[in-house]
Amino acid sequence: MAEPGEVARRLDPVLRAVRADNGFEEALEQILQVVRLGLVPAGERLPSERELADRLRISRVTLRDVLKVLQEQGLLESRRGRYGGTFVLPRPDPPQGLAEQELRRRVAEVDIEDVLRFREVLEVGAGHLCATHGLDPAQADRLRAALAATQEAELSEYRRVDTLLHLTLAELAGSATLAAQYAAVRATVNELLDCVPLLVRNLEHSQHQHTALVEAVLDQDPDAAAELTREHCRGTAALLRGFLA
Repeated sequence: MAEPGEVARRLDPVLRAVRADNGFEEALEQILQVVRLGLVPAGERLPSERELADRLRISRVTLRDVLKVLQEQGLLESRRGRYGGTFVLPRPDPPQGLAEQELRRRVAEVDIEDVLRFREVLEVGAGHLCATHGLDPAQADRLRAALAATQEAELSEYRRVDTLLHLTLAELAGSATLAAQYAAVRATVNELLDCVPLLVRNLEHSQHQHTALVEAVLDQDPDAAAELTREHCRGTAALLRGFLA
């Protein structure tokens, strides 16, 4: 299980102060993103109510209302006692016979081309910025650790740690707005990827691209970082179009 500080850092691209007029709705949106992106994996605990309320700039009463809704939806579970807290629940598989119906619903609700283009713009920009400005030693270690996690992951965990690698790059670009926008579009991309089988050949290719991209960023080669990111995004886009278009 991840250390509390590590969990808090994972949430940086997503959790931010909400506007008072829509505090409940915006807090609900952000915590849903945390769950959908796998920033806190199934079985692990969310940060404390106090920390979440402070980061979102909402009252604990409002936060509890948000958590109650997500518990009623079967996404979270509240546990009491010394090791209690709010835990993320595994997402249930759709009932047999409804998987194809769920796929069609997701695809119908999304403008796939718009999502893929926006993702490419954000990721290419993030890679270019990271390589242009360079990373300090702690940031470089974070990026290497995120890459290593993708190389060591079990197949069932791959998409979650892949998401964390890309979110790390977005955050290290130094723009909170870019990171927040990327987290939102990545949540949509992940919903589409959930409709596509994990293909070992594709994952091996992605890993080669990840490694080359991280090397370009650490070598402070912005042109190479941008081009490698563009190629990577377009590979994912081709896969999604092939299965879903």
